[in-house]
Amino acid sequence: MPSGGRVAVASWVLFDWAAQPFFTLVTTFVFAPYFASAVASSPAEGQALWGYATAAAGLMIALLAPVLGAVADKTGARKPWIGAFSVPLVLGCLLLYFAEPGSGFGVAVALTGFAVATLGVEFATVFTNAMMPDLVPTHRLGRLSGSGWAVGYAGGLISLVLALGLMAANPETGKTLLGLDPILGLDPATRAGDRASGPFSALWYLVFVLPLFLFVPDVPRRAVALKAAVRQGLADLGETARGARADRNVFLFLVANMVYKDGLVALFAFGGIYAAGVLGWSTIEIGTFGILLTITGTLGAFLGGRLDDLFGPRPVIAGALLILILCGLGLVSVDRQTVFFVINVAPADGAGLFTTLPEQVFLVLGGLLGAVAGPLQAASRTLLIHLVPRGELTKYFGLFALSGKVTSFLAPLAVGVVTAATLNQAAGMAVILLFFSVGLVLLTRVRDPHAG
Repeated sequence: MPSGGRVAVASWVLFDWAAQPFFTLVTTFVFAPYFASAVASSPAEGQALWGYATAAAGLMIALLAPVLGAVADKTGARKPWIGAFSVPLVLGCLLLYFAEPGSGFGVAVALTGFAVATLGVEFATVFTNAMMPDLVPTHRLGRLSGSGWAVGYAGGLISLVLALGLMAANPETGKTLLGLDPILGLDPATRAGDRASGPFSALWYLVFVLPLFLFVPDVPRRAVALKAAVRQGLADLGETARGARADRNVFLFLVANMVYKDGLVALFAFGGIYAAGVLGWSTIEIGTFGILLTITGTLGAFLGGRLDDLFGPRPVIAGALLILILCGLGLVSVDRQTVFFVINVAPADGAGLFTTLPEQVFLVLGGLLGAVAGPLQAASRTLLIHLVPRGELTKYFGLFALSGKVTSFLAPLAVGVVTAATLNQAAGMAVILLFFSVGLVLLTRVRDPHAG
């Protein structure tokens, strides 16, 4: 029976709050656009290189996550694993500060730090997700999952406001979004505020992950030697994989998750880079756009969790994918002079934020994307819990991470290759829509045994 009280549940939810600034500040809205616009030789090259780094990290996660999940089921406790993988997350984020513009090693430092931190946060998430059924009854899993994503988005929003308002400055004016000089003497000329998004994400994580270790109950640790645990875990993993293939529902869901999560990884990885290159947005504009997305994402995650409990996770996932496809198509149809591929737009006279029609259309479509991304991911982990035996959740969450990462290098790699081949960012981004479409088709064949 679930044993988590309110404090335990709130502490578990804070993990999403703790980890989200890495995704908001580093992966999407601050560091990634900075890398493409100021470290790489061109936005197109930056998009391609970021895709290769994302692909490399995804391949490592795909290879190791299910194995680690199987071993963790044998050793019992999950907190030691979360603690161990918090180390590369923090170290990778700290490394990002040293990726200075114009530096001979800036590209290598940025990509290495990003890849290492990605490995850490994704592996820690595998073990945190496996704690869910020990905290609440099955009929409350959707709300728990949605609340986690919503609180995570709120953390991303607050961290983004702090980063843009106090640290990241426009290199031309030297002022932050709030019109202030950057704190701690961060030099706008060297984009120190943008680079500081990495250490800031690390510090944020260290502070807010502590309640999970202090107040969330863990599975008792089993006295199993690591070597024996690896051997037994690998054997069980093979059996679990065979069972997943034999269970049509589980297999189809894992494949669908593999495909649409691949597209989502690429969308998050390249959203800010795309806006910087196609619309010419600076860190301030991209960050303001990020604030909008995190607001809509927070509202969407709260609403999605309740829709999940009311209608089940499968309809929530399907609806989110449909919106992603339609809005994604709209986004790639927009550039500085064009909306929806065929509508030409006269240049705007004003110099304020988001004064042109393409920018305004981009904002609306991006806001809708932000609103459904959280429910898609929250409902996905709820649906997995509906489909698999409870006693094997960590292994299946390892497979879930595998299915979300085994080809996660393909979409970023495809975006990178197409962008490099065409020198066109929109052409590269259009590849993502294919992943969402295939995932939606596969999802229609999955049946939820808990659906009424």
